[in-house]
Amino acid sequence: MARLNVNATRMVMAQLKTRLEVSKRGYKLLKDKQDELMRRFIQLARDNRAMREEVEAALEKSFASFAMASAVMSPEMLDNALLASKQRMMVSVDVENVMSVRIPTFSFHRQGLEEGKEGSTTPYGYVQTSAELDLALEELNRVMDKLLELTQMEKSAQLMADEIEATRRRVNALEYRTIPDLEETITYIRMKLDEEDRATITRLLKIKDLISQAKEEGRDDITARLQTSSVEEGEEVKDRAKTKPKPKTESKPKQAESSPTLLEAMQTVLEEMKND
Repeated sequence: MARLNVNATRMVMAQLKTRLEVSKRGYKLLKDKQDELMRRFIQLARDNRAMREEVEAALEKSFASFAMASAVMSPEMLDNALLASKQRMMVSVDVENVMSVRIPTFSFHRQGLEEGKEGSTTPYGYVQTSAELDLALEELNRVMDKLLELTQMEKSAQLMADEIEATRRRVNALEYRTIPDLEETITYIRMKLDEEDRATITRLLKIKDLISQAKEEGRDDITARLQTSSVEEGEEVKDRAKTKPKPKTESKPKQAESSPTLLEAMQTVLEEMKND
């Protein structure tokens, strides 16, 4: 924790209190966001694991069918059968906002090469091909949707992990840096202002005691002391004025006359405090 380099005034303390309140509200919101992102990320990771196992099993089955087809067909015939295609596959990408995370959503669109005709997964004749090849292509066509869904889950998990990391850094900065620094600075300013108030009250009480003691003893030491200090100041001003073309001769009476006014003001303040 480090105290901020600010002036110890009441206005600054009010501004820091406002910043502290905003920081605490922001910390609470970011903490809730982090918790919700973690909950969704954990659920997404579980679904991703289950989907991956399902896709791997389907791909393994499809590859086994391709291996069987390759065993009963010649390589040239297999290449010629898979050389052409009767359908076009397109992928559309949409964006979904989840807790300030822009998550993409993918979907397949299949259509035939010719208008008005649906695409076929078997772009070859059935005379010179085996049934294992048909089975392998059908299984591969079915697993493509799951494979695209798995891609979407993994991309969403990656984006959520990045957002969780950024949110965690903000939360830690507010929790361990910003809020403690503001609290320490506010405490320092409050202690500083309280100390100044206590010092002012102590000086006023001391002046009151001196005035009361002087009145009880029938002396006017306070007035005489103030007048003496005023006369000394007037003499110093007069000595400095001798070196100037136009000396100020009225400075001494003015200083002497201002002393009782200062004493009366002090007495008035003390009487008001006593009455309060």
